[in-house]
This record gives sequence, C-alpha cells and structure tokens, in this order.
Amino acid sequence: MNQSLDMDPVKTELPGRVQRSGNMLLEARGLVKRFFGVTVLNGISMSLQPGEVRALLGENGAGKSTMINLLSGVLQPDGGEIFLDGEPVRFLQPIDANHAGISVIRQELSLFPDLSVAEAVFAGHLPTTRFGRIDWKYMREATQSALGRLDLAVDVRAPVDSLSVAEQQMVEIARALTRESRVVIMDEPTASLSPKEVANLGEIIAQLSRDGVAVLYVSHRLDEVRAFCSTYTVLRDGKAISEGIVKDTTIPLLIRDMAGRDVEIGRSGAERSSGKAVLEVRNLASRPHGRVVQRVRDVSFTLHENEILGLAGIVGAGRTETARMLFGLDPIGSGDVLLEGESFAPSSPSAAMKAGIGYVSEDRKALSILPQRSVTENFALTGVVPPKLFGRNDSAGEAKLLEQFIETLDIRAASIKAPIATLSGGNQQKVILARWIARHPRVLIVDEPTRGVDVGAKEDVHDLIRKISAQGVAVLLISSDLPEILALSDRIITLLEGNVTSEVDAASATAETLMMKMTKHE
Repeated sequence: MNQSLDMDPVKTELPGRVQRSGNMLLEARGLVKRFFGVTVLNGISMSLQPGEVRALLGENGAGKSTMINLLSGVLQPDGGEIFLDGEPVRFLQPIDANHAGISVIRQELSLFPDLSVAEAVFAGHLPTTRFGRIDWKYMREATQSALGRLDLAVDVRAPVDSLSVAEQQMVEIARALTRESRVVIMDEPTASLSPKEVANLGEIIAQLSRDGVAVLYVSHRLDEVRAFCSTYTVLRDGKAISEGIVKDTTIPLLIRDMAGRDVEIGRSGAERSSGKAVLEVRNLASRPHGRVVQRVRDVSFTLHENEILGLAGIVGAGRTETARMLFGLDPIGSGDVLLEGESFAPSSPSAAMKAGIGYVSEDRKALSILPQRSVTENFALTGVVPPKLFGRNDSAGEAKLLEQFIETLDIRAASIKAPIATLSGGNQQKVILARWIARHPRVLIVDEPTRGVDVGAKEDVHDLIRKISAQGVAVLLISSDLPEILALSDRIITLLEGNVTSEVDAASATAETLMMKMTKHE
C-alpha cells in the first residue's frame, strides 16, 4: 500500500482506511451501497479537511460515481455514515447537500440547453432584488466574472446549446464558483478541456484551497492529479485500495493500484505509411448565425488513407465544428471539400454515411448512444446489417456480428441485451467504434475518443484506433488530451479561433510546442 495520509498524525487500521486527527469538514465512515443485492461500495472511509484537495481515483466501475452520489444526496447509503463538521448528516436529495455547501461539477453535463448561459449558471439559486424580482444585471455580471476566471469569452445571453461540449463543461465549473460552496466535487472536469483551460482550472482549485474550500477531484488524467491534488484515495472493485500524499507516490504506482496490474501508456511503436489522399479540405468556414460567432474561419488540410491526423486546439478553436460540418450535422458556410477527388458537401449525417464518413461524437451520452437501449440496438444504429425482406431488422444477424466484435475487441458486457448504460465508458466506446468498423468507412472522425475512460481502457481504445487506421481508413482525431494526440497521430494540425496555425510531424512534436502553436505564443 502507498504512503498514508497527510501532514497530521495518522493511524492505519485497514488497507485503504486511515484515521486522521484535526478538524474534518466532510467525512465518510464505512459507506456501503448495494444494487440488486450486489455490493458496489464496501466499507469506504474517507475525509476532507478545509482547503484539502483530494484525488479520488479508480477505473470505471471502481465505485467513484457511487461515492459522489452518496456524498451529494443522489443516493443514500445502505451502511455507514456521513459527517459534516463532525455531525452526522443524511442528504435525502441533492438540494439538501447543496444547501449544506456541497457542489458537484459532473462529467455528464446537467445544464438546461434552452436557457441562456447566465440562467444556467444561476439555475436553482436565482439572485433577486430587494423587491423580489430576478436581478438580471447582477446575474449576467456575476456569470461574466466567473467565466472570466476560466478565460472563457462567450455571450452570457446565448443559449447553452449553442456552446461546444468543452464550453458547456466550463459553464458547469462556473456554476460552482457562483455558489457559497464549502466542498466542491469535480468529476472529470477537464475531460473536454485543452491544456490552457486545464491550467486556468488549476489556478482556481488552488484559490479555492486557499479560501478553505475542500475539493474532491475525480480524474483519469494523473498528470493533473500530480499538479492539483495534495492527497489521494484509490478505489478498486468498491474497496479502498490505498491512500496517501500525492507527492510521495508516482503515476505508475497509482495506475497499478487502480488497475491491479501494470499498464503502459505511450506513443505507438508502429510505423504507418500513409496512402493516397482521401479527404481534402480547402478554406473551410462555418456559417455564422444569431449570437453564435463564426467558429471556423479558414481550415485547410489533406487526410490520407492509413493515416491518423490529429486536430489540436484550445476551447473555441473550431475542432468539433469542423468535424460536424464534414459529417453533415452543420451546414458548410464556404470553402471546398473533396472526397477521393470528388466534390463533397453532405446535406445530412445519412448523406455523409452513404459517402463513407463515420463520426464518433465527443458527447457520447447525448449523441452516440441510446443509454437505456440494449448493447445490440446501439451497435446496430448505423445499419451495420442490411434489413431483411420488407425492411425488417435482422436481429439475429446483428447479434451474431456483435458477438464477433465482443470477442475480437474484448468488449465486456454482462449481456448483449443489457442496456448499454450498464457498460463502463471504455466498453461503450468500443461498441461505438465497432459499429463504424462494421461499415468499413473511408474516413472516420473520432472526437475525444477517451473522454471519461479509465487508464486501462484508454490504451485499449488507442490500440483499436491504430488498428482501424492500419486497415486503410483515414482517421481524423480530435482530442483535448495532448499526450493522446501525440500518442496516436502521424501528423498534427493546430487550430486557433477557427484558423490553422501549423501543421507538424507528430514524431518531432512535443506538448510544449503544440501549446505554443495553439495559442500563438511563439
């Protein structure tokens, strides 16, 4: 077991359970949670002192989300207790935890898409004037201030659904900053953010800590844990495996505790030679509308078969917007696109699919899966098996093909009839990639492929993307995780404010040089 906690006197009683002296702001003692007779949390104890930034680590399915839901009132424990300021508390619903000063920034966005940005930030705690009316002026100014701390420039009157997923993630963070929070729980807050925004968030976390706010930080990005957190707790299979001081451990040790094995993450050792040009993009620009600014202004690149081309950029650079135009989700404002030398301007996603374009969205829950439908139904969404006579689905054929992918891709599912929401994030992503592999696309656009995926499954997804490329598919990779871009790409295009700022060979690139190209700090 790794080093035990903190700067206070400690007494280790059980593996993963440490008693500390001093004032505890929030404390969990022996929490147990069962679903349908299955124990998913087994006696977890953990504490947070004022100003402490603690990492909660573990692979998908380790119990992190259940722990968050218990601490925030979404679920109630079947055993154990939660203490606030040394007093036992029971949160029967999220608003109880919120009133107690516990805010949660969730990985799965919980904003109201039809509200304005300012309304979404203050939803549930609208400010009022002394006459009892909503104080719109204060609300907009406070929202602008909170977003300014995150270095995000958006119109606070614009609707939430006009923002990218990364921008919506920062609005989620701004919500917590406008509340009088004593504990802030951050669940994968940087999953869609580029290094620039991650650095801004790190400064905010440091300020929260100085102000005495306790932060529980959940992330699969262990470099952020090293940078932001002082202490850590590792969960595996619903049990606390280890805890300690972050500076006294190493990333390989943390990964070993999380996965129960050694996991190698790094650049691909395979050499790929690209083939003919498949997709050519010339001076692509998006169509501005309403309060939404023109996100793509001048983007040009060529993508070859057997190649993985990385698109890197900070929030608002235009990466996802470029992908959406190429897949027919958004109209092309101006510019030319050629697919194998022929003019290409998809009017819809179905037109793009017929032309051989596949798209894995950054927002898996909202755009890539039907959470409560079965694994088989989700696999078959792109029409991987032709229909039978009179247009009836070939359910047997879909199940047979899926079983083949389950074996070859090591997809772990209790049953192909189970809702896909019961699978871990990594296995959901494998199912999504499998349905595109089954269609044999000419171009596959993959946006944030490992968002919310644990370190073990992350390398599995990376290997799968490499195999897809090796089969001759031209892959356009979008990721906010620069190590991921460097690990997978053959070439990298950097974008800033809708314009291409550089094209570099991935073998000679570094995270630092990419950041300079992405921000023009040269």
